[in-house]
Amino acid sequence: MNRLQKLFKNKTNSLLSIYFTAGYPELNSTVAIAEALEKSGADFLEIGFPYSDPVADGPTIQHSSEIALENGMTLNVLFEQLKDLRKTVSIPILLMGYVNPIVQYGVENFCKKATEVGVDGVIVPDLPMYEYEALYSKYFIDNNLSNIFLVTPQTTEDRIRKIDVLSNAFIYLLSSSSITGGSLDVSTGIEDYYKRIQAMKLKNPMIIGFGISNKTNFDKACEYANGAIVGSAFVKLLGEDGYLDKISAFIKSIK
Repeated sequence: MNRLQKLFKNKTNSLLSIYFTAGYPELNSTVAIAEALEKSGADFLEIGFPYSDPVADGPTIQHSSEIALENGMTLNVLFEQLKDLRKTVSIPILLMGYVNPIVQYGVENFCKKATEVGVDGVIVPDLPMYEYEALYSKYFIDNNLSNIFLVTPQTTEDRIRKIDVLSNAFIYLLSSSSITGGSLDVSTGIEDYYKRIQAMKLKNPMIIGFGISNKTNFDKACEYANGAIVGSAFVKLLGEDGYLDKISAFIKSIK
């Protein structure tokens, strides 16, 4: 088992994941932010690698990606930064980004390098499931990397069950089909969606993302899933002066 699978085996509820963009606000801030998040109580992390056309990202994360690219962040730079990560960070780490940079890097090389630096899983929102299964799953499996699939309110039951078969860590349950950075919708329709997923009794744990920004959102998400992901709200914090010193209070405000 990788670190991610071990985490879900040992803890089944109220898991908090934090997303942040590598290279933002400064090119070399990635590892320091990861260290601060672990010390503050985050259960696992998603490190985004920036891309020029982030179709699923709202304005906050888009802005962070633009700054990170301007700062000089690339996959090569990120892997170089992460090479000593496991000397100071022990919680599970996922990389999150778009398929184009991975294909340009070479999917097999990407998977090997990710495992080499201590990454446990990857989230690629625009990687089609059939392409993953037909072309790339071998590279993920051979390198003990978990590929995380996304489910939206519009995802069919057949597709969800196929995702459950292909998954080996958790399923990323989007609170909506919109971009990141919105507010968690707790309307009857969304609650029905969560209950529908619960009733399917999938074998993989579920983590809710998109729109989680405070304790109220987090607690609501944890009623229906094993935990939740905070992204845009944390990235906003990183735009403030003295952001490293504010991370502990931010995590405590949610957990």
